[in-house]
Amino acid sequence: MKPFSLSNLIAGLVATTVGFTSSIVIIFQAATTIGATPAEISSWLLVLGLGAAVTTIGFSLYYRMPILTAWSTPGAALLVTSLAGVSMPEAIGAFVFSAILMILAGVTGFFEKMINYIPRSLSSAMLAGILLHFGTNIFVAMQGQFSLVLAMFMTYLIGKRFCPRFVVLLILFVGVVIASAEGLFHVQHLHVRAPIPLFTMPKFSLPILISVGIPLFIVTMTSQGMPGIAVLQTSGYKPPISPIVSWSGITNLLLAPFGGFSYSLAAITAAICLSKEADVDPANRYKATVCAGLFYLLIGLFGATVVTLFSALPNALVMAIAGLALIGTISSSLKTALENEEQRESAIMTLLVTASGISLFGVGAAFWGLVAGVITLLFFRSQASTAKNVAPNTNLFSSTTTTLPTKTIA
Repeated sequence: MKPFSLSNLIAGLVATTVGFTSSIVIIFQAATTIGATPAEISSWLLVLGLGAAVTTIGFSLYYRMPILTAWSTPGAALLVTSLAGVSMPEAIGAFVFSAILMILAGVTGFFEKMINYIPRSLSSAMLAGILLHFGTNIFVAMQGQFSLVLAMFMTYLIGKRFCPRFVVLLILFVGVVIASAEGLFHVQHLHVRAPIPLFTMPKFSLPILISVGIPLFIVTMTSQGMPGIAVLQTSGYKPPISPIVSWSGITNLLLAPFGGFSYSLAAITAAICLSKEADVDPANRYKATVCAGLFYLLIGLFGATVVTLFSALPNALVMAIAGLALIGTISSSLKTALENEEQRESAIMTLLVTASGISLFGVGAAFWGLVAGVITLLFFRSQASTAKNVAPNTNLFSSTTTTLPTKTIA
């Protein structure tokens, strides 16, 4: 095997840096929502980095393809909104349940069929509904720390215009510098600590499995897994989908009790390792993802130190960077949700119900958003079917028979 090149190393570093900085705040928020201690959050980051490293390096070397896996950022965003009032054991139970669904989807070979039962427009609308409050939190945070958040917002606009790959890193840097200058960054909390994996016995609660486990599985598969497959296929690779889904699910199942909530193919960051900048030879680009896997491992090993860093940040900075990092995802989700005119009504219904944050019978808004969208979609489809079967209309003033025009709604 030829030695790894500098371009392989840089591509792997950029991919993991962009992915980590754009999601770490969301993971931190998800863990704190269920009252996780700093030690438990460190355990989460350790196993998330370890799981992503093992699957990325394993898939890349075995298949000789640039297969990059990662924890599910949309899944983490879902957890922030869905885990309020949920205990740590119940959350772990939902992670285990989602992993089992993923394994079944891969082992049976019916991954595409299972996902196709839920139109992409509805799953995207559900994700957009979940993420909307992250976007609005940017301006909520601006009320309390105007100069800090405004500077971060302007950095986002400038960075998005001139260096979009590093925009999240630039926002974080500017935020930390200004927070330190204003005395908002508590440096005394920073220290180096070795992470320790902490086991939590899962507890299975049916409402939590329905409101958290099933949406987590759907969001992971549709919002990250499917785009990840599309990115590889667009670049000319034909990855074995079922084995990848199965082994990702097995990794998820093994690490879920320690905080590994979800693993899937990466999409946006994977494109960095699939570019010509990673390697001019497509057959050697898998080396870039192997390098990315090694950086994932380092991220996991320094997870406890990262936790102390984010514990020292002001809340306004955390809210702002989470929202700014997700603007692209919110935009793409809305585009996918609304681009199909025939499913637009059901997508809007899914978006509104999910964004409302309602909880019925102990089941959260993400699940009810999908239910509302599916019911709306089925209603209009049945209406369209009825319209197609309308009998020809006989014109009383003519001997000819004309057929009423019908419009297919879905």
